[in-house]
Amino acid sequence: MQLESCYSAYHGWLAHWLQRRLGNACDAADLMQDTFARLLAGAPAQPQTPALRAPRAYLATIAKHLLINHLRRQSLEQAWLEVLAALPEQHVPSAQQQAEMLQSLQAVDAMLDGLKPKVRAVFIMAQIEGHTYADIAVRLGIGERSVKRYMAEALTECVLLA
Repeated sequence: MQLESCYSAYHGWLAHWLQRRLGNACDAADLMQDTFARLLAGAPAQPQTPALRAPRAYLATIAKHLLINHLRRQSLEQAWLEVLAALPEQHVPSAQQQAEMLQSLQAVDAMLDGLKPKVRAVFIMAQIEGHTYADIAVRLGIGERSVKRYMAEALTECVLLA
């Protein structure tokens, strides 16, 4: 199936699929366009590759990943707005600083999402929850040496992010 005919055949279905999950036609339209942009960016050279032999399933998979990222970003933004609302007026950062901080939070969130589950768990327990390496090792049922290795891996990602 050619990309043009794929778009014609499935854009309405995909928009409806996304709108049901989001409850918002504008966000659904944006994610639908992002989905087709991803399809176009990774378009296979041969029209009979598995991606285009089952276009609905392939589009749903791409859209699902984009939807998860969108919802995670929304959740992060909401949490950020709640923190800002709780600040005394004299401590509220400027609009520019708020945007930069939110961008940094989103970058850290994306970095954490890219980590292996145990690495992410160790990093969060150590850096956010304040547990010692020994405590983390006991809680996760791993050796302290593994905790150190996982932290090194997570911190390497943080450095690369910076």
